[in-house]
Amino acid sequence: MLKRLFNFVVMGGGVLALAAGLAATPVAAQGKISVPLLLCPAGCGPTEGDTILMVQMIKEGSAVTLLPQETPGYMYNIREMGQERNWKRFVFSTEDVLIQLAMKWGGTPEMKEFLPEAVPIRFKLLYGETWWAQGKFFVTFDPSIKTPADFKGKRVSLGLRSQSDWGVFSRLVLEAYGITPQNTDIRHITPAALTQQLIDGTTDAAVSVFGMEPNMKEWLIGGPLRQLEASGKALRYLGVSKEVIDRINKKYGTTFIHTVIPAGTLPKQTEPLPVGLVRGYKAAHPDFSDEAAYQIVMGVAKMAPKLRDLHILWKIWSPELMLAGLSDENVHPGAKKAFVELGWWDKTKNYPAMTYPK
Repeated sequence: MLKRLFNFVVMGGGVLALAAGLAATPVAAQGKISVPLLLCPAGCGPTEGDTILMVQMIKEGSAVTLLPQETPGYMYNIREMGQERNWKRFVFSTEDVLIQLAMKWGGTPEMKEFLPEAVPIRFKLLYGETWWAQGKFFVTFDPSIKTPADFKGKRVSLGLRSQSDWGVFSRLVLEAYGITPQNTDIRHITPAALTQQLIDGTTDAAVSVFGMEPNMKEWLIGGPLRQLEASGKALRYLGVSKEVIDRINKKYGTTFIHTVIPAGTLPKQTEPLPVGLVRGYKAAHPDFSDEAAYQIVMGVAKMAPKLRDLHILWKIWSPELMLAGLSDENVHPGAKKAFVELGWWDKTKNYPAMTYPK
């Protein structure tokens, strides 16, 4: 049965159908735990990475198996996790900034378009998985566009409103530059469509994607950015200033990070690129099982070094990535127990913690 299941997932790409067909709640069988995991649209990156993780967990008979579930995006995830029926059932992919915005700004005029109501829950972090830059930098082929402030009156393609980085955080950044739907043609479409629009010349600027880790040694170059590289056109990167990131953080009480990406890191990147970053996490409700949280973290810590050699999506993994941003206040108790046993918990002191809004 295990071999047949493994072959189905690998050959058929059927993880989402498989997961959807299983019980949407942590299931214990013969001492093992299966936990559905809310992710994002197929092709977003984490879906592939967590599918590989699931297969490895099944192969090695792990005490826990995460079951990837395709969703419309992280905005959907946090709203769904606001429902009490899901608190003990799921873990989910999210980000520090999204938790903060959902708690305090959901339903406000600034965020109602994306979050119709607040989700005032102090979700607990299990582990960090990626630092994401999409939505906090932009790309163009137009040499007359020097900064995002030059977007006014032009065509700008962003991700969907259900996508936190691609479609929501990019809007916060643009509004900090004075760019709004009232003065600019802003389109919310899928990453694949917006990338093709830029190549075809039917939009003037767009968002694109890469991920990184706290040591700034390993990089995830997303498929849309590779597609732009392959277009043969002179790709230009448009950074986001530290002043803009600081202004957003001050207004919203968020923990966007600002850094400068060295020249030559990204495809056709000839100059240093200032960008904003958010930290991506696996998280759960405080009521989620301590034992399940413990087993998830221990399973990932055990599998990840092998996965780094199996697939590019896991190349950025490190203990530091799992710990960066965690604190006694925000970590799930079961996850902390695992990190303490691993001897890694002291690494949290090296990074600013994700905070909850006051």
